[in-house]
Amino acid sequence: MPEQRFKELKKSLKAEEFDSTDFLTKKAEELMESDPKLSERILVRVNNLKKQKENANINVKSNTSQNESVNKKRVTPNSNNPQKTIEKSFLAKVLNLPPFMLFVIIPVLIFSAYQLLWATNRFESQAKVIVQQPDSASTLDSGMALLTGLGGSGGGSDPELVKAYIYSNDMIDYLNNKIALREHYSQSFVDYFSRIHESDSREKLDQYYQEHVEVIIDDKSGVITISAQAFDSEYAQLLANTVVERAEWFINSIGHQLANAQLSFMQGEHKLIEQRLADAQKDLLTYQQKYNLLDPTAEGTAKQQITYTLESQIAVKQTEIKTIKAIMSANSPQVRGLQNELKALNAQLEIERDKLSQSGLDELPISELLSKFTDYKIKMDLALQAYTSSQISLEKSRIEAYRQLKYLIVVEKATLSQDSKYPDVFYNISLFLLLLSLAFGIGKIVINTIRELK
Repeated sequence: MPEQRFKELKKSLKAEEFDSTDFLTKKAEELMESDPKLSERILVRVNNLKKQKENANINVKSNTSQNESVNKKRVTPNSNNPQKTIEKSFLAKVLNLPPFMLFVIIPVLIFSAYQLLWATNRFESQAKVIVQQPDSASTLDSGMALLTGLGGSGGGSDPELVKAYIYSNDMIDYLNNKIALREHYSQSFVDYFSRIHESDSREKLDQYYQEHVEVIIDDKSGVITISAQAFDSEYAQLLANTVVERAEWFINSIGHQLANAQLSFMQGEHKLIEQRLADAQKDLLTYQQKYNLLDPTAEGTAKQQITYTLESQIAVKQTEIKTIKAIMSANSPQVRGLQNELKALNAQLEIERDKLSQSGLDELPISELLSKFTDYKIKMDLALQAYTSSQISLEKSRIEAYRQLKYLIVVEKATLSQDSKYPDVFYNISLFLLLLSLAFGIGKIVINTIRELK
């Protein structure tokens, strides 16, 4: 077996010879002809020895480079960057501080330094106003107020309306154009955290404005307190005065709009009533001219009186004829004369009765003429009453339209502060310390609970 012969060869050789690639190569060449398999096995040993030497050289080189790099790292900080060494040592000392000192005391000290040394002072100006509205219910006539549905309105929502307008985009645009609001709040001398930046959006400006202009409404008295903050007292006073003036303009414009709307409505209603009265008068006049009537009621009464008179005369004649016939013959001239007079009275009575039952060419009965005339008369009387009431309401509304329906009365003018009110250093530092302490306590409780659950 080749492997058995290789082991016998290993025992016969020294350790140096068995580990020498040159010696084993020569030995393999000698045995190539006599024992080729043993020669191949010796060459396998030679190849293994060569691989082991190559791996050993690679490991030595890598260890040498690592030692050199370690030595460089150890030498470089001490020789080239002593400042980094100091910084690392300081950071290590800071990280070794107690957690309460690290997460509470040091942040509070940094925040206190900002509040005391860096934060820009802000001044505040206050103005107090109130919205008053006269009673507009007395402006309208009572009858017309029921017809139109108009009346006095309460002013409970006026303070909220003023507050909404002060915080509106229209007010901010007006302040930007009038007193350069954004330029003041973005001045370079203001600290970074207190000012608004040029790159900030319009929404951030709106939020910043709402944080620096406060509107408080007293529900009992209705007094509106407007507080404006700025980086100098003069501008704070100017800002408060400008807000009050613009709010007053807004309230006044609403009052005029309501008054003009009321007046326009009343003018439209008055025109309709006036047209209705004119139409009623025209219809009545046309009817009178068509039938040549002044007053059908009086004319009907007169015609009835004539009829009653004729009937009375006929009754008298009939009595006279009966009396004469008793003493004279029927062919006597006196009897015939009375009979002719009776015929004439009867004929006239028929004519008068025809006039009561029908009139003129159109042959309308007096009763129908009277009925239609009464309808026209009633329509005209109602239109005249409505016109009178509308005229009164229109005149009152015309007077009210030139009055301010709502007034923004200044209770206290904008103040000029001498001392800065913000930042409130003691309050801010105390609140910051309290919040950090609570957060630290809660965090510690959570960490201890997690440790106990493990």
